Amino acid sequence: MKNLFVFFLLATLLIFSTNRCARKGSPTGGPKDSIAPVMVTAFPEYKSVHFKEKRIRLEFDEYVKFKNLFKQLIVSPPLKNALIIKPLSSPSKRITIDIKDTLKENTTYSFNFGNSIIDNNEGNPLGSFKYVFSTGAFVDSLELHGTLSDAIQKETENNLSVLLYEYNENYTDSTIYNEKPIYVTNTLDTTSFKITNLKKGTYKLVALKDFNNNYQYNPKQDKIGFISHPITIPTDSFFELNLFKEIPDFKVFKPLENKMGKIIFGFEGVRDSLLQIVLQTTTPSAFKSFVSLEENKDTLNYWYTPFETDSLQFKVTATNIDTLYTVKLRTSKTDSLLVRSVTGTTLHPKDTFAIQTNIPIDHIDTNQIRIIDKDTLLVPFQTFLDANKTKLSVHFNSKRNDKYRVDLLPNALVDFQGETNDSLQFNLKTLDFEDYGTIEMELKNVTQFPVLVDLLDPKEKLIERQSSNQKTNFIFENVLPGSYFIRVIYDTNHNKKWDTGNFLKQQQPEKVFQYPIELKIKANWTISEIFDLSLDTSLDEIEVSP
Repeated sequence: MKNLFVFFLLATLLIFSTNRCARKGSPTGGPKDSIAPVMVTAFPEYKSVHFKEKRIRLEFDEYVKFKNLFKQLIVSPPLKNALIIKPLSSPSKRITIDIKDTLKENTTYSFNFGNSIIDNNEGNPLGSFKYVFSTGAFVDSLELHGTLSDAIQKETENNLSVLLYEYNENYTDSTIYNEKPIYVTNTLDTTSFKITNLKKGTYKLVALKDFNNNYQYNPKQDKIGFISHPITIPTDSFFELNLFKEIPDFKVFKPLENKMGKIIFGFEGVRDSLLQIVLQTTTPSAFKSFVSLEENKDTLNYWYTPFETDSLQFKVTATNIDTLYTVKLRTSKTDSLLVRSVTGTTLHPKDTFAIQTNIPIDHIDTNQIRIIDKDTLLVPFQTFLDANKTKLSVHFNSKRNDKYRVDLLPNALVDFQGETNDSLQFNLKTLDFEDYGTIEMELKNVTQFPVLVDLLDPKEKLIERQSSNQKTNFIFENVLPGSYFIRVIYDTNHNKKWDTGNFLKQQQPEKVFQYPIELKIKANWTISEIFDLSLDTSLDEIEVSP
């Protein structure tokens, strides 16, 4: 009986233990893989010399794949034909690279994959991986460092190309338009750059926001930055390039009929003051015409009173060149007069109430315009029409913390085509002194005058511009609560605006300083700041210790 009891006891313990071991649960796995893949072998080996192969094999310690390969891969010097890289879609421990070009003699090549090679499981990148070889007897090892910035905007775009051209007897200023550089790199997601594996020599340094990714400058699409003088490598200088968009040479495009009584002349570049548009077609005695500039567009509008004809012929004179254009007339549609306020509902103390029309105004009847304050009293005013006859400013002495109503009664405006406005009403209000803030900005170490000091909103829209030929203290009053930035411009040509650069003229854009602190204005507050321009490091080159 004793032995039987011991047998049952052992059996019970065994069943209990088995049940516990059979309980369901989730495996904990192990620590997350955070180790980047490693290249274990390469054929030909990394930094090979006398390179003559057409295929490269790279072996890794684990399965890898590509992420954004064609955005990350930079081949320097650039090749005429694209590399054939396999496999592109499936993980593998081996990558093959087929070269379809005839490589240059005595040249070091760099295939920089950036962060495009990642492991298959966790996506850990093999950071800044590159494969380097030389067709000559040694691998070039010199480097060039720098940074890029936008010449006028506060933020600099990413994915900028930095190019080096050999500066020799074959180099001309047209080289960057037609040929690929000898060396190239890309900033990817930063604004700093480093070009490696360079050989000793003299170069032209250029940066592009390369719209077509072809390493050739297209002024109509690309931004450019450049160092004005040739660069000799090796160098210990640190280079900064300011990128800008060139203004193209003035050009008028073929005119088109837009609506009955309206021909549009598109153009690019800065409008030539000598531009003349003369209608050559015989017109009736009552004929009249007017040319206006389209707001915020590179377009000239030729307005005319329609008459019986199937086409119009124009002589356009621009930059002392006459061109004849014939415009076929096919439409019977006309524009309707549209009127809108350009001021908004809150009238700033420095603003003048204004309205914009889509058709030039031919006549104003001020008896049909009224301004009434909140006490229903009539307010005296004056009107001013701009040169394009599409913007009517109505000036009156506004008071703080008041309300106004501007009435345009029927027939107050008669446009070029003889159409009149319907009854229109615009409600305005003004704020009190305490509703605004003030910004005081003192500039230090100004090295040239005149200077322009710009007050910008967060979208870099110009709110107010002040200029000075000698003073360094600036006060922006009546600033609405919100966030603002300050920008300082050296107005080199004294035209009270920022001027861009020009590559063929080797002309740099006017110097711009961005105050790095966002200014947050509250009602009835004054902010006082000091901007030391000498702390700005945006120079062409800065000497650094080796």
